[in-house]
Amino acid sequence: MKPARRALRRIGDRLPRSLSHVASTVIADDARGRARRRRVVAGTTAVGAGLLGTALSARPGSPRFYRLSWATAGAWTVGGVLSGPLRRGWIEHRDDRLRRPVLVPVATGGAAFGAFYGFALAAQRIPVLRRAIAHVLRHADSTGDARLLTMVCANAVAEEVFFRGAVYPSVAEHHPVAASTALYTLATVPTRNPALIAAAGFMGALFALQRRASGGVQAPALTHLTWSILMVRFMPPLFRDDPPATPTSAERSGR
Repeated sequence: MKPARRALRRIGDRLPRSLSHVASTVIADDARGRARRRRVVAGTTAVGAGLLGTALSARPGSPRFYRLSWATAGAWTVGGVLSGPLRRGWIEHRDDRLRRPVLVPVATGGAAFGAFYGFALAAQRIPVLRRAIAHVLRHADSTGDARLLTMVCANAVAEEVFFRGAVYPSVAEHHPVAASTALYTLATVPTRNPALIAAAGFMGALFALQRRASGGVQAPALTHLTWSILMVRFMPPLFRDDPPATPTSAERSGR
């Protein structure tokens, strides 16, 4: 075999299998473990969704916005930890070796951002979508980068700890990809923002597929982190010239 062909084969062997392939190390909870997770999931979802909706109704960049956002991250994290064991997961490559997911999830997050950026360019021409996206991005364009990025990253990881670490295995016997994506999307409904709800549906499905393939939260967490950082860094300038939406009562109070 020629050296070039051998090199290509080695590279091919190190490529990960598709998202439809489930790693051989995936561990499922027993019935008792799933029941415990469901109890924790029910309470945590109600609390976390309420906090999320309230946080995004606060004045962008205000102390109240940050307090509620950190409380939301705390709720998701505590719920995920209390529900049962959290697993990092593995990616199975074409050479049948198992590796911790790192590069592929990061690249996936970048690709997802590219898709969203293209959608945002198109949405600028649709007033309803433009207003919805601009309203969310006001929170990402209202304060210092370091403080905001820290909070965004904390919430990204916290959501994966809960929704892919707790919710997904709690419904493992009942179409977990669809069920966990649906709950993830429903948790954003209290925000009353169609752009955020749609994004949760799209990204939630991607994260759930990564969870199924790897058996853990590391892959979706890295994708979520990469996507979130790029969204916060590069998306707000597209909508910076939009007039602010009508403030909510919480925003008018200045809290």
